[in-house]
Amino acid sequence: MSGRVFCGWLRRAADFIARLLVRYDVWRFGFVDHQAKIGLRGEQYAARMLRRQGFRVVAHSEADFGGEIDLIAVDRRRPREIVFVEVKTLATRKPGHPAERVDDDKQARITRAAARYLMRNRLLEARCRFDVIAIWWPPDAGEPYKVEHYRSAFEATGLDSFFT
Repeated sequence: MSGRVFCGWLRRAADFIARLLVRYDVWRFGFVDHQAKIGLRGEQYAARMLRRQGFRVVAHSEADFGGEIDLIAVDRRRPREIVFVEVKTLATRKPGHPAERVDDDKQARITRAAARYLMRNRLLEARCRFDVIAIWWPPDAGEPYKVEHYRSAFEATGLDSFFT
């Protein structure tokens, strides 16, 4: 009889620790709202993924009159490097790559928005790079099917008209 009591207690303790670890994970790395629209859900998942990789996410959906940047992060291993992240999420498993949607126009808009962010925050001397995170997240899945992170996916473009 005492063996069963001990096993029951051990099982409850293991369940409690598992729930505690899930709560800690959400507190430490962020929450993904599975009821949100696919784009916001992808951004939340990407922010969580970046935090797990050691990045510090400093802004979500940073927007001004000329464009929007999905995520702005700082790489803790290179503290003076600011990473501007464009997240593209597809709600399908069909062929096609989400990153293909970051065309030259989109790159120019992101670059201009990044330059304005750097100017507003007096960070023009900081190094920066532009990453793209591609996420395949089917509507029937609780987690993404596939995630790819492209570091330095593109160079700054279209700044000549910004500084004149």
